[in-house]
Amino acid sequence: MKNYVIGLDYGTDSVRAMLIDTENGQELASNVCQYKRWATKEYCNASINQFRQHPLDHIEGLEATIKYVVQNSNVDPSLIRSICIDTTGSSPVPVTEDGIPLALTEGFEHNPNAMMVLWKDHTSINEANEINELAENWGGENFTKYVGGIYSSEWFWAKILHIAKVDTAVKDAAYTWMEHCDLMTYLLIDNKDLKTFKRSRCAAGHKAMWHEDWNGLPPEEFLGKLHPYLAALRGRLYDETYTSDLVAGNLSQEWATRLGLTTATVIAVGTFDAHSGAVGAKIEENTLVRVMGTSTCDIIIDSKESIGTKTVRGICGQVDGSVIPGFIGLEAGQSAFGDLLAWYKELLLWPTEHLLATSTLLTEEQKKQLKEEISDNLIIKLTAEAEKIPLSESVPIALDWINGRRTPDANQEIKSAISNLSLGTKAPHLFKSLVNAICFGSKKIVDRFEEEGVKINSVIGIGGVARKSPYIMQTLANVLNKPIKIAASDQTPALGAAIYAAVAAGIYPNVIEASQKMGSDFDGEYFPQLDKVAAYNKLLLAYDQLSSFADPSIKKLHHEQYV
Repeated sequence: MKNYVIGLDYGTDSVRAMLIDTENGQELASNVCQYKRWATKEYCNASINQFRQHPLDHIEGLEATIKYVVQNSNVDPSLIRSICIDTTGSSPVPVTEDGIPLALTEGFEHNPNAMMVLWKDHTSINEANEINELAENWGGENFTKYVGGIYSSEWFWAKILHIAKVDTAVKDAAYTWMEHCDLMTYLLIDNKDLKTFKRSRCAAGHKAMWHEDWNGLPPEEFLGKLHPYLAALRGRLYDETYTSDLVAGNLSQEWATRLGLTTATVIAVGTFDAHSGAVGAKIEENTLVRVMGTSTCDIIIDSKESIGTKTVRGICGQVDGSVIPGFIGLEAGQSAFGDLLAWYKELLLWPTEHLLATSTLLTEEQKKQLKEEISDNLIIKLTAEAEKIPLSESVPIALDWINGRRTPDANQEIKSAISNLSLGTKAPHLFKSLVNAICFGSKKIVDRFEEEGVKINSVIGIGGVARKSPYIMQTLANVLNKPIKIAASDQTPALGAAIYAAVAAGIYPNVIEASQKMGSDFDGEYFPQLDKVAAYNKLLLAYDQLSSFADPSIKKLHHEQYV
């Protein structure tokens, strides 16, 4: 008998459902739903790095995409055995005592502080600083030690602390908070007991300082020194967490009817998109999986014996079972990757957007077509010209910190910088410097892992940038001086979620076996060009010097290691 599962992947702009054949990982149906409120940036204020999303975008997207794949796959719904959900994170949502998102209740429908606080929201920088100061100096356990020793404004407690301080109404109405992946899982299942609901190990360990060493989340004594609300909230959260190969519950009758499924379908424990993407890419021990899109998440697994009691400095956490049960999952990343290039594109398109609109030489239809043509071809043309610039030619040096620095050593207050500009600097030169910057930032992550004793034998690239930009991937291979394999699937997070779902349904005994059967193949590999590796090492020295100037806290590096 055939068995099928659904992977539901929530990205920043849209949600995708994929119906997968568990025998071979074949995609039978797929559907994407854009978030209509987010598309107009409702509840956002980019000037203060406020990025919020309405839960209705996610609920409507869930229903639309899953209904579509069920109806258009010609698969008997009774054979769809399981669903697993992956999301961005940390993206916490305030909820009522009944588990209802606060934004769906009267009086909070349009309050940005009652929305989901998206991963890229950096309004809680001051609160993150408070957490770091307390963790280091309060006289007890340092609860940041398993999240790289630095707590980020992108994470769970900092965001909740910020909302508690700026919005009393939300604080008083929010009985508890749930990560996005937990909330969507909870909405689907029949068991509505918040106390026994199975929270994601991945989300809790990497973003909420959950660890077995202190029996769960940081204690009330510590949290209360930050804010009384956090101490009270601690008792309304959870102690235990669960890996995503386990069942969170069965699909409720309400949602079975809405989606065209049956209550026999099980819902797996939720997870984060990068971690499920690594599973979809067949991650193995000591393989670095780079999820490359607007930002990056870098995922690696290592054995418990190899890690031992070691804590890796300046990363985004090391968590038992967050990727593959039985292994330690380690996460790092860049706050901006594709976003840095998108910023540059937007900058260059300013005249097209603002001056072309007032032109009397063209019809409105011609203006529209010209805008689209320029927008569609700008990065393509810049790439072609940047590739022609020899490494011996002077190009600017740029930092990739345009949205702060995630790894190594999180600092969301830090700013980007560009040096070595001249009258000879043209648009392709600057584009080349930005591509170099995101690759140099990637090199810093690899260096940190290896300096801390985490061995990297191979690199896998997944995501839009990995699939669509040979120029960036070849540059990255040269900078890292490592070959990089490219996953064939465009949707490895959804595929990884489907793999978790297959294990939760009992179709496979473990995630490793399931990923080998269902995971993505590879359709390309980039190898370092040895004649260019040395040249990039010299440019990396200039990147290090600019980094030290922009962030004096960076310790002087031994530059001779690159020579």
